[in-house]
Amino acid sequence: MSTVHEIYAVKFAQNDTSKRGDFFMGPDAEPHEEPMQLDYFVWAIRSPGQDVVLDTGFTSSVNEHRGRTYLEEPSQALRRLGVAPTEVEHVILSHLHYDHAGGVDHFPAATIHLQADELAFWTGPYARRAEFLRTIEVEDIVRIVRLNLTGRLDLAQGSRQIVDGVWVHHYPGHTPGSQFVTVRTARGVVVLAADTSHFYENVEQDKPFGVHTDVVGLYRTFDAMRELATSGLVVAGHDPLLFERFPSVDGLEGRALRIA
Repeated sequence: MSTVHEIYAVKFAQNDTSKRGDFFMGPDAEPHEEPMQLDYFVWAIRSPGQDVVLDTGFTSSVNEHRGRTYLEEPSQALRRLGVAPTEVEHVILSHLHYDHAGGVDHFPAATIHLQADELAFWTGPYARRAEFLRTIEVEDIVRIVRLNLTGRLDLAQGSRQIVDGVWVHHYPGHTPGSQFVTVRTARGVVVLAADTSHFYENVEQDKPFGVHTDVVGLYRTFDAMRELATSGLVVAGHDPLLFERFPSVDGLEGRALRIA
């Protein structure tokens, strides 16, 4: 029998000091000074006896210099849903930017699933350039390299099923190894975009995000996500509009949402 999953979004921080011009490029960035909030989420993909986590956020110690509005450690936020981080067997990292790959140590039993091209880029010659370096924490990259050398890193090359009903798909654009996730749910296949679409405005209005390595790749990604989402749901990775589009989990209003 095919596994049907439930999906939850768990908010752990927000950036409420940015402007539209920080996130979009060209005419899409106008008006440049318009305030635009960005929320930070981790994602729980749940089925009986199994939890898969998408992204691990960033820690409170990292936030000391990143300066976001920090609610709590992502692993603690997941515990409020009943997810036990020490028991999670599969963690998917959409990519290695600081706000997605910083809490890996809180999942000591998990295999970490990443695209091979992502690791190659961040250990290659261009990662040290200023535009790229600002988006990562060096210690996060070092940690991932250690996990690879100790056998806990699973490096995908393209699309792959992680567990029954959960797939990763390599679509470079935001970074060279960015991946989004598709999940079989009672509503059909749901796409969790992570940073392949930060805001709904990206995928729904064909407007690339301002931070990228390949803008053509972003357009290809938008097309692929729309095609794969048989549920009609492509879920943006950072959009406060999630709280308008999906119901809150009882007792966790403003913190956790049920997506499907």
